[in-house]
Amino acid sequence: MTDATTRRPFRFGIQVRASDSGPEWVEKARRAEVLGYDTLQLADHFPSGYGVFSALAVAAAVTERLRVGTFVIDTDFRHPALLAKEAATLDLLSGGRFELGLGAGWMRSEYEQTGIPFDAAGVRISRLSETIDVIRRLWTESEVTHAGRFSTLSGLTLTPRPATPDGPPILVGGGGPKVLATAARQADIVAFNPRATPDGSQDRQDMTAAAADRKRDWIHEAAGDRFEALELNIVVIRVIPTADRDREATRLGEEFGLTTVETLESPHFLLGTAEEMAGTLRERRDRYGISYISVTEPALTGFRPVMSLLAGT
Repeated sequence: MTDATTRRPFRFGIQVRASDSGPEWVEKARRAEVLGYDTLQLADHFPSGYGVFSALAVAAAVTERLRVGTFVIDTDFRHPALLAKEAATLDLLSGGRFELGLGAGWMRSEYEQTGIPFDAAGVRISRLSETIDVIRRLWTESEVTHAGRFSTLSGLTLTPRPATPDGPPILVGGGGPKVLATAARQADIVAFNPRATPDGSQDRQDMTAAAADRKRDWIHEAAGDRFEALELNIVVIRVIPTADRDREATRLGEEFGLTTVETLESPHFLLGTAEEMAGTLRERRDRYGISYISVTEPALTGFRPVMSLLAGT
């Protein structure tokens, strides 16, 4: 349970897809801001979607308050110095409104299609950890020399500097104990994700409340004294406004291979009236400490009444 004295206020992110044109993308970003979302988040995949830094720079340029973030960049696909420079540039040009989401990669098909080796999970997580260390040093030190397992730098000075002191917040998402321990020790924001399977898919059975309890405990143990400083995030992949939660939960559970009760309790789903959904999110914040709620684009408009009920709380 989260102590009421340390409970964070809610924040809300919207995970959006690429659009068919520049004007449509601009309108999507502006609409997210008008609807009250705190952050516009964009996934980073080769086969689909925009190049994240270019698209988010445009979104930041046409909005005033809205934060923009990657959710998430696979650290296998870019050198840490390149990531540090792109992130610092976007943070500077957006006036400090950028969040750098990083992950260890999970979609095997992307690796096969690009010819990039799909290393064992432990290797990919170690690369993620080293990348975070290098990025933070490049943001804060005048000159960086680094000889690591995955990258080497020799007297590199990075410009520009980010607008955010010490650099923009880093979000790391994951579902297993190793990646969540890395996130707990090194990130500012930790996202609860379904566990990735060895074949490069996501384990739907890892969406239950019991699975989230385990993840919270792994994060707490690894974070130690810094746990209270962490912001915890989750992606709610289905938001279903309804007056009959049980009926919709049964239908959704059949799709995901879960029982009705498991579906209702899963922090990755949200069903009910706006008042019921707001109450559910308060309960989940008390149980897990999750205060940063991301929803997917189909819920863009339908989730607004829930945000209105929780704004500032």
